[in-house]
Amino acid sequence: MSMKLTCYTLHSEACEIVPGRPDREWMDAFSQRHPYRCLPLVMANTTGWEILSPVSFTAQWNGGPEKADIRIDADGDSDPDHVARIASSHFTRGVITMHTGYLFRTPPGWDLAVSGPPNAIKDGVQPLIGIVESDWLPFPFTMNWHFTRPGLVTFKKGEPFCFVWPTPHEAVDGFEPVVKSIESEPGLKEEYEAWTRSRTNFLENLRAGDPETLKQRWQRHYYKGETVTGQKPAGESHINRRRLKAPRQATPKD
Repeated sequence: MSMKLTCYTLHSEACEIVPGRPDREWMDAFSQRHPYRCLPLVMANTTGWEILSPVSFTAQWNGGPEKADIRIDADGDSDPDHVARIASSHFTRGVITMHTGYLFRTPPGWDLAVSGPPNAIKDGVQPLIGIVESDWLPFPFTMNWHFTRPGLVTFKKGEPFCFVWPTPHEAVDGFEPVVKSIESEPGLKEEYEAWTRSRTNFLENLRAGDPETLKQRWQRHYYKGETVTGQKPAGESHINRRRLKAPRQATPKD
């Protein structure tokens, strides 16, 4: 089923939006890019759209509670006036407020989750996460980052500063957490124990330098969407790669 995330531009300086990308510098730094084997990490990185900064700037916080305690300076060839329209100290107390230049509209019953790019570590500052009722809201939201300590942080032109993805408005309220012993589900227990044995043997063989295990490098059951015993989820529900659409210009039919 096709649904639209409508992105209304509020001015000519609206930021670029791109589908979430899997790459992270800290993941690249690992031997053999090991973190990319973790499918949940990669899926989180790509389940949404990145909003990119159109300017480069450095923000400095001296630890004080006032607006003036945060200083924001344009970097490189970025226009200081443009930077001032994108980033400011609106909420004080070490919070950087950034503007996307869009008013977003989701289909009825869908909110928009707003955060920093998932698993993108930025020293000295923490993205604040919000859930916006974007199916009716007639004004834009801001993306906010909170300094974790006094100091300097830099955002580069083209760097994602905001990440958005649609989320159901009420569905989560229908869930009830229920705690029960795995002993009550014999089939699930059997699959779990088979995984435990397989995982233990694989790690032991890896430590022992078993050639075949070293050739495999990692177990791919979750990536392939199957259990250790070869069971697959019902239907075609397993996904190991996102294919989100890039924004397009509206047509008269929209």
